[in-house]
Amino acid sequence: MKIGEVCLLTNDVPRLASFYRQLLGAEVNSSDETYQFILSGETSLTVYNDGTEKNNQNQNICLAFTVDDIDREYEKLLSLGARIIEPPAKRPWGAINMSFYDPDNNMVYLRSFPKNA
Repeated sequence: MKIGEVCLLTNDVPRLASFYRQLLGAEVNSSDETYQFILSGETSLTVYNDGTEKNNQNQNICLAFTVDDIDREYEKLLSLGARIIEPPAKRPWGAINMSFYDPDNNMVYLRSFPKNA
């Protein structure tokens, strides 16, 4: 069994999809108000409005992305106005992690694994 899709439910598809396109450098042009693919492949990332009102207090799930240059991504997040939870910090096992909230208050982690770690 494989994960086929991670879908973020939202009240505002264009706003959240735009944030993730900028964060991930995805070159997807869509103005659909209901459903947008951000990443496609074996595992897709999508943004969807199922018609129900969301409270944007998502506390039971988080996303994690592995990146090559966490400092560059941190600067990008600052320029996007993301609310940083924890700036990049080295962990005892060698990874460098950071966390932030996306525009819908979903918790997102970025991590990198430096080659000399």
